[in-house]
Amino acid sequence: MSRQSRTDRPYDIVLFGATSFAGALTAEYLAAHAPEGLRWAIAGRNAGKLERLRERLPADAKVAVERADVSDPASLRDLAGKARVLATTVGPYVTYGEELVAACADAGTDYLDLCGEPEFVDLMYVRHDARARETGARLVHAAGFDSIPHDLGVYFTVQQLPEDVPLTVEGFVTADAAFSGGTFASALGQFARQREMAAAARDRRRHEPRLVGRRASAPLGGPRFAKEVGAWALPMPTIDPQIVRRSASALDRYGPDFRYRQYAAVRHLPVAVGGVAAVGALVAAAQVPPARRWLSDRLKPGDGPSPEKRAKSWFSVRFVGEGGGQRVYTEVSGGDPGYDETAKMFAESALCLAFDDLPETAGQITTAVAMGDALIDRLRAAGIRFRVASAR
Repeated sequence: MSRQSRTDRPYDIVLFGATSFAGALTAEYLAAHAPEGLRWAIAGRNAGKLERLRERLPADAKVAVERADVSDPASLRDLAGKARVLATTVGPYVTYGEELVAACADAGTDYLDLCGEPEFVDLMYVRHDARARETGARLVHAAGFDSIPHDLGVYFTVQQLPEDVPLTVEGFVTADAAFSGGTFASALGQFARQREMAAAARDRRRHEPRLVGRRASAPLGGPRFAKEVGAWALPMPTIDPQIVRRSASALDRYGPDFRYRQYAAVRHLPVAVGGVAAVGALVAAAQVPPARRWLSDRLKPGDGPSPEKRAKSWFSVRFVGEGGGQRVYTEVSGGDPGYDETAKMFAESALCLAFDDLPETAGQITTAVAMGDALIDRLRAAGIRFRVASAR
């Protein structure tokens, strides 16, 4: 199905799960920054909540309301058939996400989510990548803080380095921010599904074509003091390195032999040790159902940080790239990573897929592969900083 043949659909963008914490922020961003003539809708299962959200948006936003429910696959197929781009915040995705991916893959509709769940991304590749390639649908996961600053930050860093040589990039993440109940629920779910996550990764490796004549890897580094950034570097068990590796596998610009490692950067050793212990305790507790339920009750989905807290929040991801005898330091930075900036990244990604002149791609792809320079330009214009700190 050609992209041109989808322009007669009722909506350019549909935002599914619009009444969630992240969804409402994304709807507000779209309403404030929508280009002239944008045809869009907010969607979800509760028509009353959707109407109340629409009433909070500016009158000139001209947003429609569509009802759809993850428990009703027919409603999702109908929704996918009405949209050119369908962006969803409904997670945990491994529980609620697959029917919408399937509907978009079948309809040739571009799909976008905020998923940071490796198991879900791997399962969707195995089950729906081939169909999406047939219909021309682009299935783009992790289009928020997971994993845009990391994926596009590495893409930006690689462009500052020589071509056709082995490259290494390391990312160092610092942030001051809170997270919502939905994010906490997704994290607990992942910690509790280590065996399923490993099985999905193995299945993907069996289906994924092997690179020929090139290598791309993202091994988990060990804790160390990183003189490059003057901080203790702790390995991060997030989806970001996997996303970066897939971008590197797909794009020759990353060179014949590419390696990426990602760390949390912590200034003080006691804080670093405490952070490792806290994550270990959370992973252990997630394996025990009563403990997992107790933790889930502490912060329910739909809850999130206040506007005042978000206004004080920030993030920075510093990259050190090396290759061909050169070293470059770059940085991607912005405000509240989990919500305000995630809503910005998510909305701009949807607008980018809908309106920008992009490479011809299809199937499950990353933000760097799908949108690359066009999305960096959008995010810079929206206030997220991509900069070269130094090069030598």
